[in-house]
Amino acid sequence: MARGWPVTLRDGQVGVRPLARRDATTWSRLRADNLEWLAPWEATLPPGAGPSPISYVTMISGLRRRAREGKVMPFAVTWEGQMVGQLTVNAITGGSAQSASIGYWVARSHAGRGITPTAVALVTDHLLGPAGLHRVDIAIRPENAASLRVVEKLGFQRIGIAPRYLHIAGDWQDHVLFQLTSEDVPEGVLRRWHRRHV
Repeated sequence: MARGWPVTLRDGQVGVRPLARRDATTWSRLRADNLEWLAPWEATLPPGAGPSPISYVTMISGLRRRAREGKVMPFAVTWEGQMVGQLTVNAITGGSAQSASIGYWVARSHAGRGITPTAVALVTDHLLGPAGLHRVDIAIRPENAASLRVVEKLGFQRIGIAPRYLHIAGDWQDHVLFQLTSEDVPEGVLRRWHRRHV
């Protein structure tokens, strides 16, 4: 089990909590309702890498197993207590790296309300604080203007381009890489986001 997991975090109407089996119906409805909105940015499996798409039950079982191994933290993103998206901490690495990567999505109906930046800030503060990590990374396709705004709002530092970084929408896609280290935000990401947002 990763240090600092499981955990539920909240700021006002926005929260993150461990993704659960009981979220299957809501998750499936959100994914179906937002298929066109999410498809251009969704990770896909290259040919021969396994079945795609996978069911929610298969996905959550894999995530829960990897969470027990300390490799991931799968969160449901909530607005006023209702699930509206997902945020997953991947590639949790100890040793000399002490790092992790964050990926996220939110329903189109709830985009533009500050939910995603708040959720990312909550989780980043948790990772760089109680979870004891040093660096948090986010990889975003250059065309994904909405996600680029999230890291810009939160002050993530651009560190470069990774050619053909992830298999997205059926092909290998370039990504822009961003990071924050614990030294970059001694006051915390959420506090800085509130200050900038206000």
